[in-house]
Order: sequence, then structure tokens, then C-alpha cells
Amino acid sequence: LLRETSLDDAEATFAVFSDPSVTQFHDLDTFTSIKEAIAVIERRAKRFELGNGIRWGIVHKQDNILIGSCGFTWNPQEHAAEIGYELASTFWRQGIMAEAVATILQFGFQKMDLRFVVAQVMLENIASKKLLEKLGFHSQGVKKQYGFFKGQYHDLEQFLLKNKKLSE
Repeated sequence: LLRETSLDDAEATFAVFSDPSVTQFHDLDTFTSIKEAIAVIERRAKRFELGNGIRWGIVHKQDNILIGSCGFTWNPQEHAAEIGYELASTFWRQGIMAEAVATILQFGFQKMDLRFVVAQVMLENIASKKLLEKLGFHSQGVKKQYGFFKGQYHDLEQFLLKNKKLSE
């Protein structure tokens, strides 16, 4: 289900991000060029090299084709991370993202020793909110005009999931 991404995934990444239904709630504009996909893959690889981010490709189990991604940006000193994810619209509501995010949360809490994970979600993104709640996240409220992308400010709802072993 999850694997490392590479520049070989540029076409598949472009296919995901060139769909306006995928990017409508994302901080990226809808892609119009494969160069944008290459830039995203390279930027994510650079974050990993710098030690402040990790992104896994979500692949179709039958053919290993990339259909989305999920991962963290984090602050190692605080043992805290922010999660992000996207999935090709043809694979929505099939449980794929729930499985992928549950897997990386387990990795984050067990291997990265994260204290908590946050998610910032546009208010209109009902499916993402439901996913987070299903996985145990709790709303921390709305941050007014918190995110600036696509040329304007957006209200974002923040969700939080604490590492269960820290509250035992």
C-alpha cells in the first residue's frame, strides 16, 4: 500500500494533482504541467533529506501505480508532526486513505516517538474531517484566516491526535 516515491512517479503524481476535485481543498493549485509534479516530488525528497518531512506514495495494490500520498512534516525537537494526504478521486471512499493514514500514524507514534499529530483542514472538506475523526482525531477548533494559498486566506479547522502511550 505504501512505498517511497521517486521521479518515476512524476506522471502518476501529475494525474492526481491535475484533477481539480483533488486540489480543491489542497494548498497546491491544480497542475497543468508535469514539471509541477517533478517539483513536488523533489521538494518532498528535500524535506526528508533535511530531516523535517517524510512522504509515502500510496499505490494501487494490484499494479503498484501511485494513486496518492500521505506523510508528515515535523519538528523533531517537539516530537510533533502535521499530517497531509491526497488520493486520486477514482479511489475515494474505498477505505484506502484510512488504511494508509492509520499505518503512518502507527509509524509516527512507535518509530518517530511523536507526542501528537495535527491536521489542518478546510472547513468545506467534510470527507477529510470524517476520516480524521474515524482515526481518533479531535477537533481543536477553527483558526480564522489561518492558511494562505490559492491567493486568499482560508479558515482551517485543526484536528489533534495524541500518542496514546503518553496518556497511560
